[in-house]
Amino acid sequence: MPITEPQATARPFEQIGGAERVHALTERFYDLMELEPAYAELRAVHAPSLDSAREKLNWFLSGWLGGPQHYVERFGHPRLRARHMHFAIGTLERDQWLACMDQAMGDTGVDEALRANLRQAFFKTADWMRNKDG
Repeated sequence: MPITEPQATARPFEQIGGAERVHALTERFYDLMELEPAYAELRAVHAPSLDSAREKLNWFLSGWLGGPQHYVERFGHPRLRARHMHFAIGTLERDQWLACMDQAMGDTGVDEALRANLRQAFFKTADWMRNKDG
């Protein structure tokens, strides 16, 4: 009987469907932010154009999910909290970011088990980003 190597667990980047699906998730996230009144306060903390934010989040998520490290290659360590300190991020903005991302994951067909795991990871990061009361 041959010895078989245990299957390696696929990284979230692969589970989501690779670069094309991460890009679709990022695009849907920012489309929702621009279209849905429920995310108005979140949209308000962003620049008038979301082009740069779309690109940077796509690059960041790629690496964060276990894929190519596009963000790190361009900018070095993400230093998320430091890079976002000039934005007023409170509980409302955190919750809107999480809801918008969850809706984008649902809209782009992210598997429910992966979506649940990502919700937890996103919450930890988003909560850590808060820098104002309320």
